[in-house]
Amino acid sequence: MLNRNAEALFWIGRYIERAENHARLIDVHYHIQQEEDFQQEGHKWSRLIDALGVRTQYQQQFESFSEQDVLSFITLDLGNSNSIFSCVHQARNNLRTLRQHLPSELWDIANSFNLWLGDRSVADIMSGPHQFYQQIKERTAMFLGAEQSVMLRGNEWHFIESGRFLERAENTTRILQSVTASCRSKDMNGVYIQLQAVLKSVSGYQAFRRYYADAMSPESILEFLIANAYFPRSVRFSFHKLEEHLAKLQLDSSEKGSGHEKVIRQAGKIKAELDYMENEDMSGDLVEDVLNSLMLSCQKLGKTMEGAFFRREGISA
Repeated sequence: MLNRNAEALFWIGRYIERAENHARLIDVHYHIQQEEDFQQEGHKWSRLIDALGVRTQYQQQFESFSEQDVLSFITLDLGNSNSIFSCVHQARNNLRTLRQHLPSELWDIANSFNLWLGDRSVADIMSGPHQFYQQIKERTAMFLGAEQSVMLRGNEWHFIESGRFLERAENTTRILQSVTASCRSKDMNGVYIQLQAVLKSVSGYQAFRRYYADAMSPESILEFLIANAYFPRSVRFSFHKLEEHLAKLQLDSSEKGSGHEKVIRQAGKIKAELDYMENEDMSGDLVEDVLNSLMLSCQKLGKTMEGAFFRREGISA
């Protein structure tokens, strides 16, 4: 497989997952607002920009943080390379270059998704934010369903899935970093309310109650989202799947080398650390160190994959 094709497939997985996670993160923000007393309008929306790490880019266009400007920038602005529309647009462009290698259903869904977002305005968001972001989640779920149902289990599928699970691990970590940082000055009840909103945003509330019916606490919610082996949006589950897909890549003799082995070792090391994590690591300030370490590990692994699979011929992202 050509390096540029592998990179395009990997980023299809990342872009679609990122679009879904941004929609979930915005949903978290609305949940928290319903539960919390947000006094400062600007601070309330700047936190969402900070959670996505795009403050500098945002301030190049806007002087203040209003709901309308923030949602427009995060959702529909093609000038923001991490907006939901940009992610879907880039995934659709990658799919166009690979149409002969992939099921036509994937192109149809991504192209329709891209056209739908292109016709939306900020007024459509403001008229019903929950309904709007629910439609985004449904369309990303449709893409995932088609990918799971009809794609051959070859290298193309494994590269898309590798991108998807690396992005998922990174985004779950980022959401938890954002929430735990905002909880520093809150009492235990305030912390619990915000983490409960995170659970609902990743559709994990009912699954969580199966494990912790009699012991709901901030530590148990963090443990569930970071270290649970069976919940598909936990960081641990994501790294298990990521390692599986990396190990199943079928590379020919010219593509094999220490780079592929290094990627598998790195993913396996992070997975092992999550497997043996202690409950005490989820308490107090320790969890912030855990989340910071996980974020660095995700970014390091992404760079290693880039060097091992995509950059050997000087391909640009």
